[in-house]
Amino acid sequence: MNQNLKRFILGDREKVAGTVYGTIIVMSVLAAGAKPYQHHLWRLVVLAGVSVLVLWLAHVYSHGLGESLKVGRRVTIAELCSIARREYSVVAAAILPLVAVGLGATEALAERTAVQLAVWLGAVTLTAQGIRYAQLERLSRSATFVTVTFNLAIGLGLVALEVLIAH
Repeated sequence: MNQNLKRFILGDREKVAGTVYGTIIVMSVLAAGAKPYQHHLWRLVVLAGVSVLVLWLAHVYSHGLGESLKVGRRVTIAELCSIARREYSVVAAAILPLVAVGLGATEALAERTAVQLAVWLGAVTLTAQGIRYAQLERLSRSATFVTVTFNLAIGLGLVALEVLIAH
């Protein structure tokens, strides 16, 4: 697989946190909105996409504030743009799940299939990030299994909590 495509789909090692965060956000909104928007998938795409963008902007803003306090001055626009680029993985993680739901909205996929595909893409992304962490730590196969399972359990648990709260 092309390195750029692989990085786009799974994020890169330095951006694991943003990839996991963005994946959990988009999965939460899609899972919580799947039933109410089951026949209005474009609305679900917009709701999830805007939610990810708003939380990414809040993420960038809060990092900017933290950086200002750290350096003892207001950050420049260039520094804020650098933070936004560094944290782009929050938004990038949402793209494939949103495309999947968009395919359902265009009737290229059945509505239910599209939402299920989006959630599966999120689960694959969380799995890949758990594997990356395990490789970085040079964990054994059994420890890798536990790490990936734990990563999935936390991510999917947070998604389930959002669905519970939304209903």
